[in-house]
Amino acid sequence: MIVHNVIQGTEEWMKLRVGIPTASVFDQIVTTKGEPSKSRIKLLYKLAGEQLTGCKAESFSNNHIQRGIELESQARSVYSMMRECEVQEVGFCLDDSGRWGCSPDGMVGEGIVEIKCPSLPVHVEYLLKGKLPADYFQQVHGQMMVTGAKWCDFFSFYPEIKPLMVQVEPDLKFIDKLRSGLVAFCQELDETVKRLQEA
Repeated sequence: MIVHNVIQGTEEWMKLRVGIPTASVFDQIVTTKGEPSKSRIKLLYKLAGEQLTGCKAESFSNNHIQRGIELESQARSVYSMMRECEVQEVGFCLDDSGRWGCSPDGMVGEGIVEIKCPSLPVHVEYLLKGKLPADYFQQVHGQMMVTGAKWCDFFSFYPEIKPLMVQVEPDLKFIDKLRSGLVAFCQELDETVKRLQEA
């Protein structure tokens, strides 16, 4: 793993992520079953465009996303107290190949933590189900793959209600499929960029 000690959300952090797949979009490359996602071509074109321009494409933002960013520090403190552990913040982690990466919300010994601060109804749904939401399956496993973490604590936080903490262990069969999918995706990305450069 290659670690860049930058602050998440800064311009420096954004530049490191230009043109490469990151864990937050791994679900657009492979499904939870490890099969090619229907969204992969759209992502391929986006990342090819980023490589050609050297700029990050505009990202979607709304009130929920902004609220999550604002609450993350508080959530990290609550998680740290519950686990009685120190959470080491990290900037951007690249796989040894340098082709894909992730930005975990914290390193915790041999593990990592992924923090979400959803809306109240979504948080209640997470509490009732009591497991890793399917929407974050690829992201969490991708982060463990990149960092080599032995586990990931998925932590859902809403200030006025109890948090949800679920420890996830790596699904090695899925991680193998994810890695293969990323290799194929990056090869296709290289070919696409080359075609555009030669056009």
